[in-house]
Amino acid sequence: MANNLHVRRDDTVVVISGKEKGKIGKVMTAFPKTGKVIVENVNIVARHTKPRGQGHEGGIIRREAAIPAGKVMLYCNTCKKATRISVKVLSDGSKVRVCKKCGAQLG
Repeated sequence: MANNLHVRRDDTVVVISGKEKGKIGKVMTAFPKTGKVIVENVNIVARHTKPRGQGHEGGIIRREAAIPAGKVMLYCNTCKKATRISVKVLSDGSKVRVCKKCGAQLG
């Protein structure tokens, strides 16, 4: 698996396939080595945990699970669509990510 992803932490993404298709959320964590991301309020799983020590509660804990990065696309807040990105070099030599559809600068 490649060690680079098209999305980063704090990017807004939209899920493009699977049971969560169409949901929009923020990337909480990215795992480049495995090619997966954790998206806020997407792919909620129930984890049955046992209390570990005094003061810890057990029970069913609901939390987000990782999904493949290929199942999400960057979401452009300007054109309100899922989009691919291109890289634009500014006059000072720095690179920025740009929406392919409307040309708006992304995060």
